[in-house]
Amino acid sequence: MNNQRCELLAPAGDYETLTGALNAGADAVYLGGSKFGARAYASNFSEEELVEGLNYAHLLDKKIYLTLNILVKEKEFGELYDFLRPYYENGLDGIIIQDIGVMDFVHKNFPLLPIHVSTQAYVTGPESVEFFKKLGAVRVVPARELSLDEIKTIKATGIEVETFIHGAMCYSYSGQCLFSSIVGGRSGNRGRCAGPCRLPYSFSYEGKAGFKGEVYPLSLKDMCTIYDIYELLDAGIDSFKIEGRMKKAEYAAGVVSVYRKYIDSYYAGERIKIDPTDDKLLKRLYIRSEIQSGYYHKHNGKDMITLDSPAYSATDDKLLAEIRKEYLTDLKKAKVSMKAFCKVGEPFSLEVIYKDIEVKVLGDTPIEASLTRPATREDVIRSLSKLGNSYFELEGVELDIIGDCFVPVKMLNDLRRQAITALLDKVKDAKLLQRKYRINGNAGC
Repeated sequence: MNNQRCELLAPAGDYETLTGALNAGADAVYLGGSKFGARAYASNFSEEELVEGLNYAHLLDKKIYLTLNILVKEKEFGELYDFLRPYYENGLDGIIIQDIGVMDFVHKNFPLLPIHVSTQAYVTGPESVEFFKKLGAVRVVPARELSLDEIKTIKATGIEVETFIHGAMCYSYSGQCLFSSIVGGRSGNRGRCAGPCRLPYSFSYEGKAGFKGEVYPLSLKDMCTIYDIYELLDAGIDSFKIEGRMKKAEYAAGVVSVYRKYIDSYYAGERIKIDPTDDKLLKRLYIRSEIQSGYYHKHNGKDMITLDSPAYSATDDKLLAEIRKEYLTDLKKAKVSMKAFCKVGEPFSLEVIYKDIEVKVLGDTPIEASLTRPATREDVIRSLSKLGNSYFELEGVELDIIGDCFVPVKMLNDLRRQAITALLDKVKDAKLLQRKYRINGNAGC
């Protein structure tokens, strides 16, 4: 058994999908911003949403990777710095890049930002890895067309390896396909693939029809590796990637939940048998009617092509509702505890503790004695517990009240908000420090 835990990486095209994937058990999420991503037609994230997502993920000890996986034009480099800066300053965990010019730019301007080489960069062997290492890369996403043995040779170079385990497959080598650009003027290397490989075609060979009527000779079946998951874990792959930034939140949450179950069983030393119910769930979630396990054990073959139809199989509304109720209704929150001290003649003191991070705030003025109705423990705890739409839920409060204290509700609300804001800042600072150690090789990841 390989004891180094493999990351489960989920796609997110919007904020709901991000939270659903994390609630379902993803270790990390990859997503696109408003520019420079290979899914130009996804909802993608505004700057505000992406920073919000970073804050939320980091409180759950999860990671966020930004996709910058297109070829960038020279005139666009002027926008790149301002685009990346807010995410860098808020602790972005990594950036997935295709363009070697962008890699050089990021390495020089954002030296602590881990660079992941996109599958669009067409990494097919150890020689490519050594080249990208010199550009600052710490992880590669090899071409999906590689076998497991070929991926192992890349892993042997010492770089982190991220591979796809579920979702749609491309007919051509990743990053090398010009089909959409040629037939429709929409380049896949600019995030605008029109998907002409999913269209029907009629063709002939030496004047004879190859098939009766129109077929789909270029449309690959979707990938599903649930039955290969233990073998892939044994191979020491660092990150398992689920395709699907254009798909719904229920897809991301449902697929993550199934793979999470079997990955956890592996590390528990159990290797439980794949439940047919889980297999059925995966096949009912926005997947083409036929599936295959990718190129891990084969390099070609007509059984990899859908041929008849590339349409998605019908998705069960009841299943979607169940997934929504389980993972998309309530936001998973970080647990905090509080310590409060209240004494006549002294400022109110509030400490908020999250794991090993503590913040302390004080009231602006000393507490006055109450002439009528002094504050009770229940009054104070009720006000401090109102964390509302924040990322936190209260685990417990230690409260000391000395004397008959007049405690304004507004003061408690203000102190609570100040403490939560300060706590978020401290969490961000801790994440930035962790990233610095990682990129300098002083700590594992």
